[in-house]
Amino acid sequence: MKRLFLNFLFVLGLLSVVATANAQRFVGSAVLGMNCAQIEGDDIHGFTKFGVNAGLGVHLPLNRAETWTVSAELLFAQKGSYKHCSEGYFDTIHYDRSMFEDVNRTIPFNPNIKCNISLDYVQIPVLFHYEDMRTGCKFGLGFSWSRLVRAKEIYNGFTRYTNVRSGTFRTSDWSILADADIRLYKNLSLGVRWEFSMVPIRQMTYICGSPNASGGFEILRNETNKLRNHLITVRLVYYINEQFARNTKTNNKGELIGTKWVRTIPNYN
Repeated sequence: MKRLFLNFLFVLGLLSVVATANAQRFVGSAVLGMNCAQIEGDDIHGFTKFGVNAGLGVHLPLNRAETWTVSAELLFAQKGSYKHCSEGYFDTIHYDRSMFEDVNRTIPFNPNIKCNISLDYVQIPVLFHYEDMRTGCKFGLGFSWSRLVRAKEIYNGFTRYTNVRSGTFRTSDWSILADADIRLYKNLSLGVRWEFSMVPIRQMTYICGSPNASGGFEILRNETNKLRNHLITVRLVYYINEQFARNTKTNNKGELIGTKWVRTIPNYN
């Protein structure tokens, strides 16, 4: 955790140097949103794992018109994968207890869960943004580093001895990000962000089979996949220290050009 905050302070320090050199200003933001997540390669499909995406950010304008900015955020982000079992699932596909050496047998088998992987991260995303002043839409592209702070796993009804220190999942997750924001009202924006792990967070071997006529267990599939976080996030972003004024620009027909509220750009001397 100490390393995480040192990295965030390093990013802030770097932005501070750039801001001082360009006589620019910082813009703060507060973020609250929901992650819709899945894990690529875990044999479960769909963005059906929901979690929190919340934290604080700083934004540095890169030009005087403030159409280009760079941002750094410190977020709490819940990722993972989830699938509910259909009725009769464990009657038709058999998973032998002996194949799971890391099963926590003190926790009862749950026939309702095919998969429930919960991964909580503290995350530092860094993105470059372009804003269209006429529409108030902002587009961003960047990367993030995440530190795993909590891990829990139920697979095929069995709870495993999975945690941060078990080594089941990588403690660092490097991802690429792309997002789009639209201003709802003055300082409040609605954003959608896409995220995908550049480095696998785990290698997992799947063993699937069914009982045979002799009473044994016939393996139907045995494969090893590389797992990666994949998620879509819907977020509300509130920009703390930005000022807005009513837009007075109109065309020849008297129609408003751009959004109702426009950001006031400070005079840099």
